[in-house]
Amino acid sequence: MSETMTASWRTLLAESHDALRGAITGVTPGGWDAPTPCEKWSVTQVLQHAAGDQIAYAAAITGGPWPSEDPFSPSGHVDGDPVAYLAAALDASAGAWATVDDRAEQVPVPLPQGPMPAWLAAGACALDAAVHAWDIATATGQPSPLTPAMARPLMEVATRIVEPLRAYGAYAAALDAGDDADDVVMLLAYLGRRPVRAS
Repeated sequence: MSETMTASWRTLLAESHDALRGAITGVTPGGWDAPTPCEKWSVTQVLQHAAGDQIAYAAAITGGPWPSEDPFSPSGHVDGDPVAYLAAALDASAGAWATVDDRAEQVPVPLPQGPMPAWLAAGACALDAAVHAWDIATATGQPSPLTPAMARPLMEVATRIVEPLRAYGAYAAALDAGDDADDVVMLLAYLGRRPVRAS
């Protein structure tokens, strides 16, 4: 168990939710159909996927409703305000995590690995939100919402959960981060994303 993550997973989850919320808020009206680092998915489809994943975590924890649409087959169409659409999903997720004890050892998750310790389960949820925040920000010309302080604990989570998920198509194969990679670049490369380097 990571003592650092045990103590800080609520902060990491909140920061990741905020990153996703900020990325969606920053999408301009013409940006919803833009291609993203998620192959074959538009910004709207990544939004649908990310929102669906947050609802799935809430459902696993609370026994409440699961996403009404398959997060891995998003339609590319959201009825109503995209910001409100995401807010409902993030509220459900945050509400569910508020019921979880910090040191719970068996927290249900919508992942094939099955129940996990609270810090790792919440970290998986945070990882999903944070990386899709980066996808959307990158696709729409926004600054990266990932910081080194977020990337370090997210990498700890990623190295524990991602390998089995690659077989399900949840993450692409890892890329070479390069010798001069910082924490953010290392995380993105590990998740199969090619970071945009500042010129």
